[in-house]
Amino acid sequence: MQHRPLGRTGIHVSPFALGAMMFSSFGTTDQDEVDRMVARALDAGINLVDTADAYAESEELLGRALRGRRDHVVLASKFSRPIGDDPNARGGSRRWIMTAVENSLRRLQTDHLDLYQMHRPDPLTDVEETLSALTDLVRSGKVRAIGTSDMPASDIVEAQWVAERRGLERFRTEQPHYSLLDRTIEREVLPVAQRFGMGTVIWSPLASGMLTGRVRRGQESDLRRTRMFAALRDERRIDAVEQLIALAEEAGMPLTHLALAFVIAHPGVTAALLGPRTMEQLDDLLAAADVRLGDDLLDRIDEIVPPGTGVGQMDQEYRTPPLLSPTLRRRPAQERAAA
Repeated sequence: MQHRPLGRTGIHVSPFALGAMMFSSFGTTDQDEVDRMVARALDAGINLVDTADAYAESEELLGRALRGRRDHVVLASKFSRPIGDDPNARGGSRRWIMTAVENSLRRLQTDHLDLYQMHRPDPLTDVEETLSALTDLVRSGKVRAIGTSDMPASDIVEAQWVAERRGLERFRTEQPHYSLLDRTIEREVLPVAQRFGMGTVIWSPLASGMLTGRVRRGQESDLRRTRMFAALRDERRIDAVEQLIALAEEAGMPLTHLALAFVIAHPGVTAALLGPRTMEQLDDLLAAADVRLGDDLLDRIDEIVPPGTGVGQMDQEYRTPPLLSPTLRRRPAQERAAA
């Protein structure tokens, strides 16, 4: 497997990365199975492995699976998602970051993380507070590089500006959602990341399973998530999936291979996360490493989902506060008239 620079960190990673969310109660907690899947991925040439403290048992299972191979892995984890009910066990405060990193290091059985990412933006914490704490972790050697996930382009720019003005370590990577069904990051996030020399590691390139071929029009799906997430029942998305399935069949490849090859073909994308639950799924995804999409096929994809657009929205995506809170986008009723 080839390797690409992870932004300007000097670290090189494989275009496919192993996402470990399914190494948990979300997927499998069988240590032997996790060991086999991790070994299979590493033997295939993957060297970037990504997890998070919010993925239940994932860090512990992964830590045991990496025994003896840790030095050859670019290991990434994340913080900021809520851990339990404690209001301070979440977010980007110095108080939580310093606790969270120690917990992750202990569970992963390592003395450092190659990449430590803010799992979701924290609008309640000053970004300078977050960057200051993360800078101390980099300088102490516990973290090699820092990144974000699902951060809007405007927040990325602000964080880069704060880091420069305050002499702090800057975010070196971004982990956004990107797939054949949602290309909206092509408008701002990817160009901004490229401008600042940031690496990008894509989560859910298979759109939470919609691009596996298991969600079809008029058919009962065996994908459990369809009952949990409205996006997986979105008729507009299903229409697009049907068109993409036909295109993949015409091109002589599985839809999963088309989806992965599309994501890593973008010049602003460093790697795509594979999130297999079983060895069979992992083997199928790894087989996509040899797929190279031609211009004609990419043009056909553009006709189904035009560049910079999306079909529906993932339930798990971050929504900026102005979209969530009416008070941030509506003046009080008595102030809305010009007269």
